[in-house]
Amino acid sequence: MTGSRETIRVPNVELLRVTYELETLMFPSNRKMIKSLSLEASGNDRFPVIDVTRCTSSGELQFRNPTLEELKFVYAFMRAISLVHPLLQADKEGGPNWTKLISFGPFIETVDIQWPPEMARGHELVAVTISHPPGQAYEEKISSTASSTPTKYAEPPDEVTFMDIRVNSNSSSRHCAMCEKEVNGDQSLCCGRCRAVVYCTSLCQKQHWKESHKSMCGLYKAMMEREEELVMKIFMFPCSAAQPCKWLESLGIHQKGMWRRKCSCYSHCPFGLLPVKGGLWDSWGGLDDEEYPGDLPFHNQLRDGISSPILLSGWSEYYNLRSLPLSSPVADILSHPLTVYHILTALSINTKNLLLKGKEVILHYLGPEGEMDWMPAFSEISHLLNGLGNIQIIMVGPEVPTNLSGTTSGISSRVRVNLVRGVYQEEATYLPSPHVIVALNCALDRYSSWGGALDLIKAIGVPAFFTEQSEILCANAKQVLRGAGLHITHPVTPNPFRSPVKNHDSSTNLPSYSNGFVLGVNA
Repeated sequence: MTGSRETIRVPNVELLRVTYELETLMFPSNRKMIKSLSLEASGNDRFPVIDVTRCTSSGELQFRNPTLEELKFVYAFMRAISLVHPLLQADKEGGPNWTKLISFGPFIETVDIQWPPEMARGHELVAVTISHPPGQAYEEKISSTASSTPTKYAEPPDEVTFMDIRVNSNSSSRHCAMCEKEVNGDQSLCCGRCRAVVYCTSLCQKQHWKESHKSMCGLYKAMMEREEELVMKIFMFPCSAAQPCKWLESLGIHQKGMWRRKCSCYSHCPFGLLPVKGGLWDSWGGLDDEEYPGDLPFHNQLRDGISSPILLSGWSEYYNLRSLPLSSPVADILSHPLTVYHILTALSINTKNLLLKGKEVILHYLGPEGEMDWMPAFSEISHLLNGLGNIQIIMVGPEVPTNLSGTTSGISSRVRVNLVRGVYQEEATYLPSPHVIVALNCALDRYSSWGGALDLIKAIGVPAFFTEQSEILCANAKQVLRGAGLHITHPVTPNPFRSPVKNHDSSTNLPSYSNGFVLGVNA
């Protein structure tokens, strides 16, 4: 309601606003609205109130309640902005030096928002697009990946000059993306534009360009440009595992403890049945005592004098709380349990509230494999709960050994893990209803069995979260999810608890990390 100078009011301009008021000042209708919109309180006694205000020509202020359409706009915006704001990137060079305001780089993201029952009128979902700067037009390139995030890139001209770029690779061999021929890493070539795709000869490169790569090159190039921001530079151990056995040997943990699932040397042993020698020291492969988390609670972690779950922002904070040296590689295995904990306490509002109230959360964990040999790492979740709430993790998948199916692992007093062998859509009827469903490194586009599981997820209407190792897998996953009638409610974002160790695909150089990206859906 003001002009360029904030002290000058502009008459007859309405302002839609959200303010925070004491509960004693609120009308009953506002209380109901806050509950239905799932709006978060500020502290213990401040609650959001939505109204419309205007300044009259005489300088007086007038207030009114919002219309239903205005309320729907505010609701959709507030739910969407809470999902996408982590994607904003600060532009340190973008603003004048004299202002304290933060400038952000250009940004656009679309998410699906589900209306609460009070607002639903036949259309339960609305697509909300948030862009920055406001009013700026974006040219969207539609690719075969059907990614919801418009990626800006320059499409190569029809007449292409191919460049033979030698791949700097530590791996002994790669595979040509066109003919799948094995080629020595030092002899392989990659696309000179995106530098993402590996070939054996320029002939295969040109053929692949004509057949499929031309439409994807720009997208791959954009993904390669984000490699720098995905690298976790805080760690002091080698974070590239082109040859897993050699990487493990360099750390002195090859064929030891839980690390046996990080290479193929024990692939003959069924998941969940690795021989276990002794205690926690042996499980962590003989690392020094100060290099792995002990089976001990976190100290001095009280909020307002009350014990409550520890909310973590990323690896740096976790390592600091556990007093772990940044030379310790345990993040590579802890990525699985801490990603689960991150989903429960940061991405899923319902499970976060249940845990904060000291209640139990039931989680269906789909497609477990090596995780079944990492129960000592999953016990860390119980310490992060910090004395409040309980979690029942039910791991369901065809890789669960027959002799372990139906067993319960009480890894702590607050976390227990049940193992169930079978396909989720066939076993779910016999399981307690979940609050949330999780599948890590799931490769949704590679297994046909996901179809029935996704149909069931849609039918029961429970929030589900998935992680994928690379952005291209996420783009493919979104196609699969939308094809199943599910709606993306948490956009693809880098997972703060992804493994810092880069994976190496034999035919591409795309950034790939275990649990690298997370996305969420609802029916």
